[in-house]
Amino acid sequence: MNQSDPTSESSVPPWHALSPEEALSALGASARGLTSEEAARRLERHGPNRLPPPPPRSPWTRLLVQFHNVLIYVLLAAGLVTSALGHWVDAGVIFGVVAINAVIGFLQEGKAERAMEAVRRMLSPQALVSRDHTRVTLPAEGLVPGDVVHLQSGDRVPADLRLVWIHGLRIDEAILTGESVPVEKAIGPVARDAVLGDRRSMAYSGTLVTSGQGSGVVAGTGRDTEIGRISDLLAKVEPLTTPLLRQLAGFGRWLSVAIVALATLAFGFGTLVRDYSATEMFLAAVGLTVAAIPEGLPAIITITLAIGVQRMSQRNAIVRRLPAVETLGSVTVICSDKTGTLTRNEMTVQSIVLAGGPVEVSGSGYEPRGGFTRGGVDLRPQEDADLGEVARAAMLCNDASVRETPSGWRLDGDPTEGALVVLGMKAGLQPQPLSEQLPRTDVIPFESEHRFMATLHHDHQGRAIVYVKGAPEVLLPRCKAVRMSGADVSLDVNAWMMRVESVAGSGQRTLAIATKRVRPEQTVITFDDVDDDLCLIGIVGIIDPPREEAIEAVGRCGAAGIRVKMITGDHAATARAVAQRVGLVEPTRACTGDELNRLDPIAFESTASAVNVFARVSPEHKLMLVTALQAQGEVVAMTGDGVNDAPALKRADVGIAMGVKGTEAAKEAAEMVLADDNFATIGQAVEEGRTVYDNIRKAILFILPTNGGEALTILAAILLGRVLPVTAAQILWVNMVTAVTLALSLAFEPPENDVMRRPPRAPDQPILTPFLWWRIGLVSAVMVSVTFGLFVFEREHGASIETARTVAVNTIVMLEVFYLFATRYLNRSALNRDGLLGSRYVLISIAAVVCFQLAFTYAPPMETFFQTRPIDGAAWIRIIALSSLVLFVVELEKLLVRRFRDRGRALDRKDGGPLP
Repeated sequence: MNQSDPTSESSVPPWHALSPEEALSALGASARGLTSEEAARRLERHGPNRLPPPPPRSPWTRLLVQFHNVLIYVLLAAGLVTSALGHWVDAGVIFGVVAINAVIGFLQEGKAERAMEAVRRMLSPQALVSRDHTRVTLPAEGLVPGDVVHLQSGDRVPADLRLVWIHGLRIDEAILTGESVPVEKAIGPVARDAVLGDRRSMAYSGTLVTSGQGSGVVAGTGRDTEIGRISDLLAKVEPLTTPLLRQLAGFGRWLSVAIVALATLAFGFGTLVRDYSATEMFLAAVGLTVAAIPEGLPAIITITLAIGVQRMSQRNAIVRRLPAVETLGSVTVICSDKTGTLTRNEMTVQSIVLAGGPVEVSGSGYEPRGGFTRGGVDLRPQEDADLGEVARAAMLCNDASVRETPSGWRLDGDPTEGALVVLGMKAGLQPQPLSEQLPRTDVIPFESEHRFMATLHHDHQGRAIVYVKGAPEVLLPRCKAVRMSGADVSLDVNAWMMRVESVAGSGQRTLAIATKRVRPEQTVITFDDVDDDLCLIGIVGIIDPPREEAIEAVGRCGAAGIRVKMITGDHAATARAVAQRVGLVEPTRACTGDELNRLDPIAFESTASAVNVFARVSPEHKLMLVTALQAQGEVVAMTGDGVNDAPALKRADVGIAMGVKGTEAAKEAAEMVLADDNFATIGQAVEEGRTVYDNIRKAILFILPTNGGEALTILAAILLGRVLPVTAAQILWVNMVTAVTLALSLAFEPPENDVMRRPPRAPDQPILTPFLWWRIGLVSAVMVSVTFGLFVFEREHGASIETARTVAVNTIVMLEVFYLFATRYLNRSALNRDGLLGSRYVLISIAAVVCFQLAFTYAPPMETFFQTRPIDGAAWIRIIALSSLVLFVVELEKLLVRRFRDRGRALDRKDGGPLP
């Protein structure tokens, strides 16, 4: 046969909409497979069946990129200035901070490359293929369009296949669609516009065969597969920077311009107005620049984030990228996958419809713990013949098993069958003893063509019985009776179909269970035996139940002003049912992927914001929804566990992957991994993120007034025509010593009491609000007044310039010590036991900085390095007494602000207006 290869044409047929014969013809193939020669020609044309690696970046390029940051430029400038002054130790510290930041960024680079590599690893390493009219096992990368691949239980599908023959084939496609249960495959064509989860005639690369057998012709390899398309989508997604980094970049640019402008103005004023020499003013401008640069700020921010990472790891949230910690604190919307995230990914029977009425089943997952109730009254299966019969049939007509392991109960087999085994165990039955009482004689396995399974059993008295389970629409027409109180009564098919629809309407998957007595001597079961005269026992409703802790976490997020949206590939009815159970706002409306496709861009953005449940969506839809929400100013966290979630995880402000059941592709694309797959952990992570942001603001609010006070002190000296109160080297000493002691202690501050009762901060809200700028200005004014005042006092009372400068340096440090207490709380009073003595880190840092300053003042080497002189006790009393003023000034300001706000709230309550 002369085989041709039309697959290189630009228009690819919708393989799922073609019949097997049409697909084979379009691919220039036959059911007997390709010849080796033809396969070699196609391999040369299409290339290996693997995903191409991304173009690599050299390590040097990745390293140099880490220095492309305004704050890093500021630090480098500070290091160069310090080097020019000859202070190599201080310069080494600054350059060390730069190097640490660069190493951290270097190690975090390449996330997208690793994500795509994780996707590539999901491709099957080998495949059973028909070549030269013989079945051979080949490396999967050698597959080409037109090859015929044979599948069996346990195989990972090696390429996108158009199925041509199946026998009970079921495939787990959760990594692509998010569906909770394996999909029953069929060979008939489906609609051209069918969504991915409804293309039952296809088997997709990377998915897992859970049961049955099948054969398919390769329709796509490598990048032309569905998983390859997702990989390409992932490569095109540009990850966003975090709000904190955006704000710090803007702040760094603004600060750089302001410092250069201020130093230039000071230089011009000093030389033109005060008649300083150019050399003197150059050194003064250098001192002013060094004073204004917050050298320790990037290091403090990095350390604060790292501490947040450590705290979150203790709460089962593993952060892969430091800034993601803070970003969590600003999240306004969480887009959550359903399966395995909000739900347990463990199918559970939750209802049974018997002739005597509906029965509720408690418990969830594969742990056989739970009971039965009807109308709130407990039922005992041993005393209810119909309930006991359903449980017995569910366990016998079954090929799955559940077992207890050290890490919990585990399923072997199909999830739906596992739910039925657990149902039987809740009823007090055990699989092994029951199978010995009623051993299986024969079976009709489940196949998608007939959509039921039947088993034949014989007891030890020689009686034979058939149990059947399957789709209600298939079994009900075959039933002539229904079991009621142990007796068979006439069955109304229409009435029972209405009951089935009622159960299905609540999002539960329905399964009918029936029975039939046959002759004792019968040992083989045929389709004729189950074609009619069945007796319906009951209908079971099965669902993947939501996690109890997820319900609580959704409520906690709501209280914190965070909206939760469900985005899943599962069916709309199932999504609505889970949404109602977890407590999503307005969950009754579920928008499907088909509906999203029909929306224009404006309507799409509106729907993305208004609707909380999205079902039957594709990876592109997830990505588009995240992007649409971000376009409206939302800070979006996206959770997921499948390959289909990876592009949206990468695009989101915070991608959160499941650590236990998540794919490697999802983990590599995410900033954070939940070690326990628990949605509730996200709420704890948000709390930690908000705390980290608070502590970063506190650190900035602590560091900037110090720099402002130092810069203003030098500027005041220039304006007044006096000698500089502190040198550039002394300024560097103060900044580095206090940064690694006092400022660092703020990174360990615990959460504020109201941290999870506040609404999320606006994404465009600056780190420093106008009020905080006022606070910085106020503190800077106090610091410059006290420092410059004491310097002038010492000089006017005969102290040498070295002694006066030593007093000035110690004054700056002690001002910071007292200001540290006030900074622990942004608005609350610190004049209490907890505020003054409640943090051991603050007390340790103060003790450390006091030791440093004593060495600075009295150690002989410091006299050489920093031109210091010993000072007497009277000077220390003046320093401590006047430095304490900053604490009382800030606390007085807090008191006035609190009273003003309380008065405003009282007026709002009186007038019926809104409370802020």
